Amino acid sequence: MASAFKRILLKVSGEALSGDQSFGINPEFLAEVARQIAEVAHSGIGVAIVPGGGNIFRGMSVAAEGADRVTADMMGTLGTIINSLALSSALTRAGVKSKVFSAITMPSIADSYTARAAKAALEDGFVVVLGGGIANPFFTTDTAAALRAIELDCDVVLKGTNVDGVYSDDPKKNPNATRYDTISHDDVITQNLRVMDTAAFALARDNKKPIIVYALDNPEGLMGVLEGRTRSTRVG
Repeated sequence: MASAFKRILLKVSGEALSGDQSFGINPEFLAEVARQIAEVAHSGIGVAIVPGGGNIFRGMSVAAEGADRVTADMMGTLGTIINSLALSSALTRAGVKSKVFSAITMPSIADSYTARAAKAALEDGFVVVLGGGIANPFFTTDTAAALRAIELDCDVVLKGTNVDGVYSDDPKKNPNATRYDTISHDDVITQNLRVMDTAAFALARDNKKPIIVYALDNPEGLMGVLEGRTRSTRVG
């Protein structure tokens, strides 16, 4: 079955990249994520990636203790740069060309993000990895993912995380939580289902971008999501 999508935005949870570790990056899991992305890229689908930074920030939590919100948020933002570089390196090893862009100006590490430059890289066949969130505190990388999907004309936002969809409650704490196959943006917002933040869902709703939530460790992988074979929830 062919995918209906020509260009996708993949939001990769930082916590998911740590695999079964408490923080940091699990090399084997990183390689598997890169392999799945490479499979999609080789099929001709354009791929943009926004990584979270929770796996890095959790390891810095002691240093952040007592810091003001702005400082703590910027520390987390720097964690997304580390994950972006790791993902890009893993993608290169998986046989696809990738380019890291940063919303924070750091020219010795990554290209500065503009929608024009990132679109040009996508059109040239690069997988683009978008670090630095939106370079402002108080906005999560979920919001950055929704915004970048709009800016880059992506067909869908895919949220790769530790759970296989959207539930009425945390399924790890409540075994009776209801899982949704499909749900509207408005219902996710009104029910305060926190798989992504409210601003991300509102941005996606207002710009008619569907969001698909799935488990990064699903054996069918990312291509399985795009071809409808993987257990997931479609929002919108």
